[in-house]
Amino acid sequence: MSFPLFHRPGTVVFLDDDPDYLEMLALVLPRQWHVRLFARPTDCIAKLREEPPFWEADAWNQQQLVDHWRAGRPLVPQILDYWARSTERYALSRACVVDFSMPGMDGLQVLSELQDWSGARVLLTGQADEQVAVDAFNRGLIEQFIAKQMPEMSRHLVQVVQRLMTTPHPRHAQTWRATLRPEHHALLRDAAVAQELGALASRRWVEHVVIGEPFGVLGLDAAGFASWLQLETPAALPALAEMAESARLPADAVEDIRAGRKLANLELASGLQRAPELGDAFPIGGPQLLGALFPIDGTGGGDAGYTRWLARQPRRQVDH
Repeated sequence: MSFPLFHRPGTVVFLDDDPDYLEMLALVLPRQWHVRLFARPTDCIAKLREEPPFWEADAWNQQQLVDHWRAGRPLVPQILDYWARSTERYALSRACVVDFSMPGMDGLQVLSELQDWSGARVLLTGQADEQVAVDAFNRGLIEQFIAKQMPEMSRHLVQVVQRLMTTPHPRHAQTWRATLRPEHHALLRDAAVAQELGALASRRWVEHVVIGEPFGVLGLDAAGFASWLQLETPAALPALAEMAESARLPADAVEDIRAGRKLANLELASGLQRAPELGDAFPIGGPQLLGALFPIDGTGGGDAGYTRWLARQPRRQVDH
């Protein structure tokens, strides 16, 4: 288990030739999901075939942030600007759930038409189709298959899609992994650390990025307000205390940092050209890692945030 380096909401696409089944899904799927419902394979294929250039542009934009960081530009202001500008990033489809048994073109044939599309693929099957689905999974054609006749199928479907949505795309993970040091990776792979970070992220944010310089998690809540979770190991506290002293923080603040009671967001403040702040330190997954949360003023409002973007989208309906 490892804490995801990159996470954001996205669109979930469903394809089934039964409009009544799709209407049922429209009612039971989580309201915080952006969902597209298709009853015709050709429409679904056409929609997803439009996306690869936008996926590519978004991946390129993220890589540019890291390249600029390597050239000396702080990451946090760049990410905040990317979030403010790229409001349509949530429209990119993260998962496609396709019924196998459809007249004219079965679900695997549909997915075979989407080789350039980068999202996760889920196949819905009947009892007679299960072996076909197992073979498709073993060949890497789908990430998951779900039997339509299974008990509490809708709840299981939500769990599967939610898990796929929280798994970062390999290209995004690779981009942000380049900002981390080996010791950062080791901490994020620690099961207790990953579990506590995951719980904190799910409570506070709908979107986040882990970076290594400074080490921490930049998150965005549903309303578009950003905050910074600074991460420090106990071994790094003396150096942080020295930086605080050099920044002329009060002596009692320096001592609180040295003792692990407080953390100072010195690098974040420098990158944002603001005065440094102190935050209460708390353990994450045990004594090996400390964290402190810092709200970032001036974020939110306007078109920022997933909730506002979702409110601008058409209501859920089946595309016949």
